[in-house]
Amino acid sequence: MNSTIQTVSQSKAMLWTGRVITTLVVLFLLFDCSIKIAKAAPAMEGTVKLGYPASTIVPIGLTLLVCIIMYVIPKTNVLGAILLTGYLGGATATQVRTQDPWFLFPVLIGVLAWGGMYFRNYRIRELIPTRRA
Repeated sequence: MNSTIQTVSQSKAMLWTGRVITTLVVLFLLFDCSIKIAKAAPAMEGTVKLGYPASTIVPIGLTLLVCIIMYVIPKTNVLGAILLTGYLGGATATQVRTQDPWFLFPVLIGVLAWGGMYFRNYRIRELIPTRRA
C-alpha cells in the first residue's frame, strides 16, 4: 500500500512540475509575441538586426500567438508543441545564420516546452521512455 501512495504523490509532483515549467514557457512566449504584435522598439530593432523586414514583425508575433494558444488547449497541446518546435527551430536557424551567441536559447525554450508536457502528460512519457522496462 505504501508503494501506491508513493506513486500517487510522485505523480502529483510530476504534474505540478510540468504545470510550473509550462507556465514559465507560456509567460515568456506571450511576452515575446506581445512585444512583436505591439511593434515595440526592441522587437523591431531585433527583427531588423536578424535580417527580416520590419513588416514581418506582426505576422511573426501572430504566428507565435496561434502556436501558444494551441499549446495551452489540452486537446491540441501536442500539435501546439510541434508548432512551437518549428517556430523555435526557425528562431535557432536565424540566430545561427547571424552568428548570434544566444542561438541555444530557443533550443532551451523548446526543451522546456516539451519537458513541461512530459511531466504533465503520461501519454508523452509513454512515447518518450527514459528507461527500459
